[in-house]
Amino acid sequence: MAGDSSAFLCGNPNLGVTVTYPPRCLWYNSGWIGCLARVFHVKQQPTGPQPRILAIANQKGGVGKTTTAVNLAGELARRGRRVLLVDIDPQGNATTSLGIAKASLTVTTYDLLLGGAPPETIPMASGRDRLELIPADQELAGAAIELVDLNRREWRLSDGLVPLLPRYDWIVIDCPPSLGLLTLNALCAANAVLIPLQCEYLALEGLAQLKATLERVRESLNPTLRILGVVMTMYDGRTNLAQQVVDEVQRYFPRLICRTLIPRSVRLSEAPSHGRIAYEYDPHGRGAQAYALLTEELVGREERLV
Repeated sequence: MAGDSSAFLCGNPNLGVTVTYPPRCLWYNSGWIGCLARVFHVKQQPTGPQPRILAIANQKGGVGKTTTAVNLAGELARRGRRVLLVDIDPQGNATTSLGIAKASLTVTTYDLLLGGAPPETIPMASGRDRLELIPADQELAGAAIELVDLNRREWRLSDGLVPLLPRYDWIVIDCPPSLGLLTLNALCAANAVLIPLQCEYLALEGLAQLKATLERVRESLNPTLRILGVVMTMYDGRTNLAQQVVDEVQRYFPRLICRTLIPRSVRLSEAPSHGRIAYEYDPHGRGAQAYALLTEELVGREERLV
């Protein structure tokens, strides 16, 4: 430690435990156990009732991840759940979809991952009852590079969320369209994954790749991770291809595919440009009704597993 101003000692002197760790650990105030958990490759185990943490993931872009994350979070909040939406995509589309200007942000997911602020100060109001947001902007793209050399780089999101867990019933994470470190952080923090899948043939290849990745994450990092469901998005019942893709997924993943199909909808696509969730923009539209049904289906699946 002598002459090293980039490190400090944290620990419990009564137990004779001291751990050298960089200054980004300063905000973490859970004592020597929390510091040791950051040094060794283990997941911190919080106590008390835990929220359901759901990652919305697919390495393919344009499949409806953000639309699903935002509308699912909104529908859960409408049903009385305390919800935190975590935007971990540098594009920040979930943030924009809630009508929040990225230029006005002072703290983001970047600060949660890199320890730039106390976790308790990062969630912000969304303007909706029981729904809070950890926003993202383009600065988060740099985190994917900075995380590479950090200890416990896969667990930064999980560790940062620990102090926030008692405040919420559900935490929904909107992942970027890749299988990089940001998505890996989401998968290590989550206890379940929802996979949006566009009703197109090539989407099936991506599903097989993602499922293999999830198996590797479960084997080596997060054994509690499971697939909550595969939700078919942008469904157009007028085309044979859409129904063929649904039938193919049903054949290979009969227990995973959701009964609710999310239709291709202009109104659903328009809602984010107005900073609105589907039920706010077009409450009687097909898109809003589909996400309401999907929410009921997923809540039912979770309750059966408890």
